[in-house]
Amino acid sequence: MDTKIIADEQASLWNGVGGQAWVDQQALLDAMLEPFIAVLREALDELPAARVLDVGCGTGATTLAMARVLAGRGECVGVDISAPMLALARERARREDLDVAFVQADAQAHAFPPEHFDRIISRFGVMFFADPLAAFANLRRSAKPDARLRFVAWRSAADNPFMTTAERAAAPWIALPERRADGPGQFAFADPQRIHDVLRGSGWRDIDIRPLDLVCSLPESSLVAYITRLGQVGLVLQDADAGTRERVIGAMRAAFEPYVHGTEVRFAAACWQVDARAGSVSP
Repeated sequence: MDTKIIADEQASLWNGVGGQAWVDQQALLDAMLEPFIAVLREALDELPAARVLDVGCGTGATTLAMARVLAGRGECVGVDISAPMLALARERARREDLDVAFVQADAQAHAFPPEHFDRIISRFGVMFFADPLAAFANLRRSAKPDARLRFVAWRSAADNPFMTTAERAAAPWIALPERRADGPGQFAFADPQRIHDVLRGSGWRDIDIRPLDLVCSLPESSLVAYITRLGQVGLVLQDADAGTRERVIGAMRAAFEPYVHGTEVRFAAACWQVDARAGSVSP
């Protein structure tokens, strides 16, 4: 598919119902994904000061966390394509009186200052580019020589059954769009060789890709809201009739029972932790 069409689709999704769902579920999602904050925070270790870029920052949790670590000893910039998510991120920064800049843009093409950032991080924000090679080349141009990149991306759907339970349970009643193996999407970087090829081809070096397995959780009382608002099923359910919604929700809730432990839902998040350093920038 043409990269412009893909980019337009992503912009429409994250500035529409997809982005609004993340805004509405911000507190739940931040708590569920909180274990990954420490992984990204390590990228700032031993830096007396730093300029940090957070790619696909969404509602701002990771950007704000990095700003707290730096405590005014640097610059934190979050970039995302979603206006509603960034509006909430800016409000959260204002409430905490944190000096953070949020930019609404496609990181694949945005004109960042050249050789500016010491660290580039992302928590599940780099799998949605229309052209990953162009995107990581653009990010490399924004990085200082020898700057570090660290991001976290999901491994495969097979490695993350929790993440596809809703789709499997809902399949008898609703039609879901077919996942494209090469993205963009949640599992676009499931193949570590693809990650390596994209980074190497866009000018990054010292590439290290290792499995990262963390346990995530959410309250059982929030499970139905989570599975009916987010992901592919959540999008399709917005237009489903009441009878279909009732059947799908019942089937999904039953399918998630193996993950329910009393008042808590727990699952293993199977991811890649990816590190690299910026190579030389081509003239």
